[in-house]
Amino acid sequence: MGLRNRGAAPTREPAVWTPELLAKVEWRRKAADEPFRGLATSDGVRPGLFPLTGTGVETTGIRRATQAYLAALTPTELALARFPMDDVSWRHWNNGARYFLRHGVLLEDLDDAGRQLALDVVRTSLSRAGYRQVEDLMRLNLTIGELRGETDLLNEWMYWFSVYGDPDGEGPFGWQLDGHHVNVNCVLVGDHMVLTPTFLGAEPVVAQSGKYAGTTAFRLEEMAGAEFFAGLSAPQRERAVIADTLPEELFVGAFRDNWELNFEGVPLGSLTVHQRRAARELIALYTDRADPGHAAVRMDEVLAHEGDTHFGWVGDPSPGGVFYYRVHSPVILIEFEHQAGVMFDNDVPTRRHIHTVVRTPNGNDYGVDLLRQHHERHHARNSARSRS
Repeated sequence: MGLRNRGAAPTREPAVWTPELLAKVEWRRKAADEPFRGLATSDGVRPGLFPLTGTGVETTGIRRATQAYLAALTPTELALARFPMDDVSWRHWNNGARYFLRHGVLLEDLDDAGRQLALDVVRTSLSRAGYRQVEDLMRLNLTIGELRGETDLLNEWMYWFSVYGDPDGEGPFGWQLDGHHVNVNCVLVGDHMVLTPTFLGAEPVVAQSGKYAGTTAFRLEEMAGAEFFAGLSAPQRERAVIADTLPEELFVGAFRDNWELNFEGVPLGSLTVHQRRAARELIALYTDRADPGHAAVRMDEVLAHEGDTHFGWVGDPSPGGVFYYRVHSPVILIEFEHQAGVMFDNDVPTRRHIHTVVRTPNGNDYGVDLLRQHHERHHARNSARSRS
């Protein structure tokens, strides 16, 4: 299995803006400009799932790290770095290695100290394991760049970092880290954190050479998904299988903020105590990317809807087989899939290319539902006072 033909020397912008490429960009802009509804089933968005009540989790460290990063930027960098909380660029994240619709400050353009301050914001927001995973995926991006001789296009710093909202005051704020195979959106409303959409992937998933030889990704998510499916009874497995062939791509990746997807698969409420425990361990691999306090809050939110949570499977459960799985509830949607080659020349899925995504259905990706409640609680009240 070799690398795909590299062709001409890469640049940050396409050498030729073909009609096909322009059409792709236009489609993405239109998708992002659609009024945000959020992921939903065919029954529509289910309201009232995300009450704006206190979590008790400390967020001061994240706010201070964000302030320190912004304070170190030059005026030119600062103009690139900050956006209003409701800016449409939240929805311009995309997994591809192409560099259109990017925004924020490119980490590669910062010095070492500036990059570390940006990454301190990410590190403070995530758990130790969550941050290590993001770091490893950025390093694997350099690995593919080394293999292809394209480290100017594919490297560990070819990621854009954006800050939103009011980190200097007490209002909602957040950040976005966006680039090839790493797209993380983090929103803080009061002491609530929403860490979705988060798309993470890798090709290859193991660095066998180069600066970061030995780096691996997604082995736990891969193993836990396969073991959970294997632990189902034959009738349960039959119910869990939702298709005969793997989908070409994840259903709720970039620019699918309003996607409609119904529940399919086996409901966790029908499983044994042991099986439900295994399901929780699988889900925790994704929810535990957040800092420990917010991860615990998120898991409580997920478990409150355990009876309405479904596990779906497609693919080959045998050792070395390729597969897709998803966990879908009213408050979380997780997808995992083995992919065909993009940087490599395999046209069928293998275990060396993996995509994952985590979403918050029913209107709370990007913290939108929490932000709506915050606005109604504070800004509407202030407007009423100003009129009295």
